[in-house]
Amino acid sequence: MKKKFKILLALMSLSLTLGLMSNTYSRYVAGTSGNIEVKFTKWQILVNSNDITNENTTSIELTPVIEENTNVAKNTIAPSSKGYFDIDIDPSNTELSFNYKISLEILNEAIPDLMITKYALLNTTHQEGDNIQTLNITDNQITGSLNINENAYEPFTIRIYFEWFENENETMNDEKDTEIGIKAASEDTTLQIKASLEFTQKTN
Repeated sequence: MKKKFKILLALMSLSLTLGLMSNTYSRYVAGTSGNIEVKFTKWQILVNSNDITNENTTSIELTPVIEENTNVAKNTIAPSSKGYFDIDIDPSNTELSFNYKISLEILNEAIPDLMITKYALLNTTHQEGDNIQTLNITDNQITGSLNINENAYEPFTIRIYFEWFENENETMNDEKDTEIGIKAASEDTTLQIKASLEFTQKTN
């Protein structure tokens, strides 16, 4: 009987001790919470003043400039004609590095001598008449990248040149050139160039 009593006292003592410890340490418990606030990078690109970042596909009108030729009506093309069109890109509201790719295609399949030849990158300080450094276009594609830094991106222009070849490298003879002219007179044919732009975030 005494032995059992001693065991019971031990259990009661242990229980009491734990209770005191819990009560003592509860005075030092403190609670808090924290919020992590980090801004998401901005991603907005304007092409010819159109915001293309909210749509999967966007159609944009391109306006060609045809080099004046005293032997050809204004704003029309013929063998030996040259011209260009501008794509204005404004990434000033973008805060990450990105790649861009422009795929070009002349849809007038009947005019193989009409080709896209070169391009130039023009900044906001460019004035018409300034010297322009041009680069050749390979496989009808233009690629490039911009790296983010402490300064915001500046808008820039990609000027793309095309030409109706009329020299030793031409594939159309005079008879074929005439055929195209007659067809244009009857069907009101227009120059059709497709430019597809793609912008992707740089990951390395």
